[in-house]
Amino acid sequence: MDQITRGTEGFYKATEEAVEFSRGNLEALTKATQTYITGLQDLSKQAFAVMQGLNEQAVANAKALASVKSLKEAAEIQAGFAKAQLEKSMAEATKLNEAAFKLAEQSSAPIAARMTLAVEKFSRPTNLV
Repeated sequence: MDQITRGTEGFYKATEEAVEFSRGNLEALTKATQTYITGLQDLSKQAFAVMQGLNEQAVANAKALASVKSLKEAAEIQAGFAKAQLEKSMAEATKLNEAAFKLAEQSSAPIAARMTLAVEKFSRPTNLV
């Protein structure tokens, strides 16, 4: 009878630990999801701001082109505009790419921590009886 009691207590304890571990997993998943959604909103705002800035530059270029007096002047303005747009696009794409990688790291961190904990926890032998 004593052995059955110890086995039952061990099983009960293991069940409690499993439930608690699952709760931690759910909390990690919730935190990861919240971080991802918030970060995605921020990335969207940044991307919108970049596009708005590029559009403003395009409007400024169109205004400048409207007032040219020669084809040579138009070509110079257009070349300067193309160079500026390319440089700005590359710089902003790099910033957005870095922000996306940072977001990926931040949003996956809670899940990675739980995976590490799971490996540590389940690699240890347990005594149920």
